[in-house]
Amino acid sequence: MPAPSTPTVVMLLLVPLLVWRTYSRVRRLIGRQRLTRVRPWISLTVMPLLAGLLSWVAWPAVDKIGWLAAGIAAGAALSALGLKLTAFERTPQGFFYTPNRYLGMSLVLLFVGRIVYRVIEVTVLSAGNTLTGFALSSLTLAVFGLLAGYYVGFNAGLLRWRYKS
Repeated sequence: MPAPSTPTVVMLLLVPLLVWRTYSRVRRLIGRQRLTRVRPWISLTVMPLLAGLLSWVAWPAVDKIGWLAAGIAAGAALSALGLKLTAFERTPQGFFYTPNRYLGMSLVLLFVGRIVYRVIEVTVLSAGNTLTGFALSSLTLAVFGLLAGYYVGFNAGLLRWRYKS
C-alpha cells in the first residue's frame, strides 16, 4: 500500500481542525461573551497557521494563493465593521463583549455553505477527485480567507480593547 502524499496528510489534519474551529465559533456567536486571556490568542494563532498550511498545499498555484490572500484582506477590512458593531463592557467581573450575531453568522454560514457545496461537487460530480482538490478551489480558498481575516482582525481588536481599557 503506497504512503499518502504530503498534501493529503496535511488536508487530513486541516479538515478536523476547521470543523472544530467553526463549531466553537458558532457556539460563541450568540449573546454576551466573557473575554478571556486565552481565547483571542487561539484564533490569532490557529487561523494564520491554517492559512499558511493551505498556501503551502496550494503551492505553486500562485493564483489560488492570491484568492486566499484577497479573502484575508477582505475579511480584515470586514473585521473593522464587526468591531464597530460590537458592544463592549468592562465590569467588576471582567471584560465582556457582545458581537454582532448577523455579521458573524453570515460569515460562518457562507463558509459552511461553501464547504457543503464543495463536498457535493467533489464526491458526486467528479468521482476520483482527491482530498487535496477539495480545498484547492479558488472560491473555497477565498471564502476561508474571508473568515480567517475577519476572525484574526476581530480578535486583534478585542485584545487592543482589553489592554487599552
